[in-house]
Amino acid sequence: MASYVPPGKKDAGIEDAGAQVHRIRITLTSRNVKNLEKVCADLKKGALDKKLNVSGPVRLPTKKLTVTTRKAPSGEGTNTWDCFEMRIHKRLIDLQAPSDVVKQITNINIEPGVEIDVTINDR
Repeated sequence: MASYVPPGKKDAGIEDAGAQVHRIRITLTSRNVKNLEKVCADLKKGALDKKLNVSGPVRLPTKKLTVTTRKAPSGEGTNTWDCFEMRIHKRLIDLQAPSDVVKQITNINIEPGVEIDVTINDR
């Protein structure tokens, strides 16, 4: 719940910098769950250190991309099949912060194979 601030006095929060507060959605995508969870934890820890409003990481359903192919290069022989699968994991993190603060937060060591997409929405 928000606290009352008398007129003429400013709140000692993020609003002091004069920067506009944006809703920021960070989408993380990877094939490796461990690297993805490590980057999510680092982002959330950095945002909480700056005392930002954070929600997430929200775990979205895993996409399973499958390819089924014949083992034999020619069409002869027993009908044997191979099935290959690639799993794509996705996480969402929502922040409410000025855009310059997000640049500081996202300036972390990103694990290999993790893709980050940052979307900024105005209120």
